[in-house]
Amino acid sequence: MSEDKKNGKQNKTVKPFDPMTLRGVTVRNRIWLPPMDMYSVFERDGRPTQFHYQHYVSRALGGFGMVIAEATAVCPEGRISPFDTGLWEDEQIDAWRWIADGIKQAGAVAAIQLNHAGRKGSTGCSGLGYIANTVPAEDGGWPTVAPSEIAYGRYAMPRALSVDEIHGITWAFARRAVEAGFQAIEIHAAHGYLISQFLDPLSNVRDDEYGGGFEGRIRFLVETVDAVRSMIPEDMPLLVRVSATDWAAG
Repeated sequence: MSEDKKNGKQNKTVKPFDPMTLRGVTVRNRIWLPPMDMYSVFERDGRPTQFHYQHYVSRALGGFGMVIAEATAVCPEGRISPFDTGLWEDEQIDAWRWIADGIKQAGAVAAIQLNHAGRKGSTGCSGLGYIANTVPAEDGGWPTVAPSEIAYGRYAMPRALSVDEIHGITWAFARRAVEAGFQAIEIHAAHGYLISQFLDPLSNVRDDEYGGGFEGRIRFLVETVDAVRSMIPEDMPLLVRVSATDWAAG
């Protein structure tokens, strides 16, 4: 007999279609659409289009409990590619509000992933070219930043952020996600993008308060979570995506 049964407790099997509540938001099931970059902002202005509306709202109509919109840049240089979405200016809010409203009308929870690509920014995509390479300035690319001057693969060498610049990445964009009607925010701290770069000792060799041991390397993420939490409603879920491994040998 299980320990729970001995104590008179009932084991409850959680099922994929059971609802769940996070803070003040109830999700109709536990099947969520993860954020997947569409590389489809061909005007390069960070604004989602009719394509994005159909992409996300159709998934909500299909039954997902939560639809998490793709990695959305907090500043122009935080984009993964020139064709990425953004929320770095107020003029982008309405383009996202239309999509968030459509997701909610279809019965799903509208969420958005917010990201800064760091040294993996200014990269190519299928509609642009320069696959697995840095986009040159003459085709819309930009200089990248990172915790340390360590390039990723064949990408261009990034510039190391100063402490003042780190403090300047306040993630105040979270306000825009709320104004656009999103019900939850996911901070992208995985897949080798900027926050992930700070977490990883292979890409972060700083000797100041944002590097060194574990406590220093997680500082940027902790400060980011604290900053975003302070800018959004108390009942709004705040999620963080992290990588379980960087797949490094040894």
